[in-house]
Amino acid sequence: MARALPSDTIPLLRRLWREWVRPHRLQIVLVLVLIAIGAAANALYPLLVKGAFDLLEKKDFDTLKWAPLIVIAVTATKGLALWGQNILTNRFVTRVEADMQAALYGHLIDADLARLSRESPASLTQRFTTDFAFIKEALTRLFTVFFRDVAMLIALVGVLLYIDWQSTLVAGLVAPFVIPPIARVGKKLRRVATATQEQVGAMAANVSESLAGARVAKTYQLEGYLKGRATQTFDAIRDLKMKAANARARMDPVLEIGAGLAIALVIIFVGWRLQNGTTTLGDFAAYSGALIMAAQPVRTLGNLNAIVQEALAALARYFAILDEAPAVREKPGARPLLVSKGSVAFKDVRFSYGEGAEALSGASFTAEGGKTTALVGRSGSGKSTLLSLAPRLIDVASGSVAIDGQDVRDVTLTSLRDQVAVVSQDIVLYDDTIRANIAFGKPGATDAEIEAAAKAAAAHDFIMALPEGYGSAVGDRGGRLSGGERQRVALARAFLKNAPILLLDEATSALDAESEAQVQQALAKLMRGRTAIVIAHRLSTVRDADRIVVLDQGRVAEEGAHAALVKRKGGIYAGLYKRQFEE
Repeated sequence: MARALPSDTIPLLRRLWREWVRPHRLQIVLVLVLIAIGAAANALYPLLVKGAFDLLEKKDFDTLKWAPLIVIAVTATKGLALWGQNILTNRFVTRVEADMQAALYGHLIDADLARLSRESPASLTQRFTTDFAFIKEALTRLFTVFFRDVAMLIALVGVLLYIDWQSTLVAGLVAPFVIPPIARVGKKLRRVATATQEQVGAMAANVSESLAGARVAKTYQLEGYLKGRATQTFDAIRDLKMKAANARARMDPVLEIGAGLAIALVIIFVGWRLQNGTTTLGDFAAYSGALIMAAQPVRTLGNLNAIVQEALAALARYFAILDEAPAVREKPGARPLLVSKGSVAFKDVRFSYGEGAEALSGASFTAEGGKTTALVGRSGSGKSTLLSLAPRLIDVASGSVAIDGQDVRDVTLTSLRDQVAVVSQDIVLYDDTIRANIAFGKPGATDAEIEAAAKAAAAHDFIMALPEGYGSAVGDRGGRLSGGERQRVALARAFLKNAPILLLDEATSALDAESEAQVQQALAKLMRGRTAIVIAHRLSTVRDADRIVVLDQGRVAEEGAHAALVKRKGGIYAGLYKRQFEE
């Protein structure tokens, strides 16, 4: 479970600064210097107005002729400061975004399968896009808008106090009526933003699942059902976005009315003072200009609150994932695995996925070194779970898995997984060349080693028939190859790895007869002299196994050789074999 994160703004921003922003503090200092220069230049405008009015009243036209040059110099300074500020801000913000994305990706790649299965790939992918869009936007606005406008506001308030401190205090009377409503809107936006981001993740999973299953959807005419389900999701997101938009819409009237009240109070107060002769027309013009200029950053900062709240919701979700400790961790002082015979012993193993029923309920058996052990049983009996436990893709809830007497939890993960090769029905090929996909079995392998592995897997001939041979791209998830070709590339990867322990999960179930024959021959060659644990629903493929383990409801119900199990009256294996034989 994710550790509960504080939802307060300060802890989240402090952590963001400490872990991701602080390494770029030199650039940030430069940005703040440029912001200060721009704010100072901006604050000179009212003073220039005041000076111009005073010169006009005195009819000092000789000095007044320098005013245009001064204005040009001030505006050029402000423009150059803004340009440098935007360039530096974008440079470090995009760097922070990329570093945070890399950290999240690394954490998810290192996570155990049980955690990854709790959330769909599409939903997790959405975190790299939608959530980071909010975070990047807020970081960018923080330096291009927030600090800039705060600096401008401070400078302008200083000018206002310098010109007329009494009127400034009068204008400040509006603040207590404006700040509380904005704070309430901000809290609501945080809640709505969190719900929206979660709903967008569900939408991404929904769309991805629907498009991936387009063949089934069309065959069973599920278009109407899928459209209806998607529409419900889209409407839910729309409702949340409308709530956010309505909340943001409340800010503008509050800010506008507040600014109007402040200006109205000042006009009344200054008008009264003009009548009494305690202020000048130049002071009034300069003060009014500065006050109107100050109203703009106040409105901007109020609206920026909405963006910050959405980013804080995304940031809380980000840190929640990053703080999840992986269930499968290397024990301090773990030793390298030393394989001699390669026997794999499962002792009283228990495991459950989440809050559901146990997938394994005390399973015990030993796959002897150098021999083939077949796992059979009905769907859901725990076969695939056992295969995931051997290389510690998941960990037992209780009991143990040991290789040559060494508990897999006591050895280093690298040494454990170096000794295990996996070939399953769900072939994973990455969108790269055939050569690269085979070489994953042994990073740094030579072309000769890769070709030898492909020949052993009966893959060399079809690879060489492709226009670019081993340099041919396999496409997304190996989509440019047939099922049999993908399976043989995966087998070549296992041959190249040359691990003493081999795990086969329905490696030929989805193949046609010709492809199956080729793959079976390659598998027989691959299994020779290795400890092989094989899952197969077609019992004809496991009759020659040295030992067959029959699982039922997470327990070992029977085990023995094929001939003995078939003869056992009332046995589960005998019943399964009889049904398949009759079919």
